[in-house]
Amino acid sequence: MIGWEDVYKVVVQVVPLYVALMLGYGSLRWWKIFTKEQSDAINKLVCYFTLPLFIFEFTAHIDPFKMNFSFIAADTISKFIILLGLVLWAKCTTKGSFCWSITSFSLCNLTNALVVGVPMVTPMYGALGKDLVVQSSVLQAIIWIPLLLFVMEFRRTRIEGTMKPISKTMIIENNNNNNVTGEGRGGKDVDATTVAIDVKEELMLEDTVSSRLPFRKLMKLVWLKFMMNPNSYGCVIGISWAFISNRWNLEMPSMLEGSIQIMSKAGTGTAMFSMGIFMALQEKMIACGPSLTIFCLVLKFIAGPAAMAIGSTAVGLHGDVLRVAIIQAAVPQSITSFIFAKEYGLHAEVLSTAVIFGMIVSLPILVAYYAILEFIH
Repeated sequence: MIGWEDVYKVVVQVVPLYVALMLGYGSLRWWKIFTKEQSDAINKLVCYFTLPLFIFEFTAHIDPFKMNFSFIAADTISKFIILLGLVLWAKCTTKGSFCWSITSFSLCNLTNALVVGVPMVTPMYGALGKDLVVQSSVLQAIIWIPLLLFVMEFRRTRIEGTMKPISKTMIIENNNNNNVTGEGRGGKDVDATTVAIDVKEELMLEDTVSSRLPFRKLMKLVWLKFMMNPNSYGCVIGISWAFISNRWNLEMPSMLEGSIQIMSKAGTGTAMFSMGIFMALQEKMIACGPSLTIFCLVLKFIAGPAAMAIGSTAVGLHGDVLRVAIIQAAVPQSITSFIFAKEYGLHAEVLSTAVIFGMIVSLPILVAYYAILEFIH
């Protein structure tokens, strides 16, 4: 059962994140230490240095031989349920959008399990809860984050490979992701403006198929860029070392481990700092508007756990394993998803809002899930 001491442990984990966030916000908004161009450089530092090393350091120290493969199967099925639904929505409806499918997948599935999930779930279900949350983080690091990275790289390369007739679309999109103030045109809510720009972008891309790169050349460029991105192979090297070290009882040389940790430990803090700078560039605290904020929270705390419940039922999970599987799907939004959204220019304002407000409302929501799931036997 969760007590006040457990709540305090969660607060201890979350407050430093908001300290880094406010330092980033103040450094640009109040103290004018950084410029917009410098803020982009900070995000690249996080994206290409601290984040890959954080993922490597985390995956290298797990034991892959002790993972719950039924839980992993349930998690995989839940992700495919979300993926299938988004593909059908994008292809079969007039309001479907490739860009929004990417963002929605991120909102439904990517969680901040290590920083927030572990201290929240451990008081509820002890070592079992902690182990399963860590396992979900491993799966996220080696499969779903690289998949998200690949799709974002594909989208950006496709746009960059399109010829000049749609250059205005690229300008509109960049302005939307970096400079939207929340005012819109004629006082319209920013979320309506964002949707309109994405739809316009995709329609214009469809109208200029002849000017795109050939698909084979496009995929070659995407793969080259993807393989050059340290986020794509940091997790692979980490999990490979985990298999080798646990199989033959090897330890990483202390000099090498120290070299990795000196950067990886800065991963979460610098990511929140970058998010704070991004917030300072917006005119409103809720950068994406109230309706999109509600939409984000619904996807995060309802759609994701619902898909996980279906996946868990499909593989026959029961008892505390089933309860942990559902609760870990409702853990707040991954900070990594914002870093990628900022780097690739895709709904960064939406992801930043999801991370910030998701952590604020997550504790009462997870406690509510815990109370409800106690009635499931």
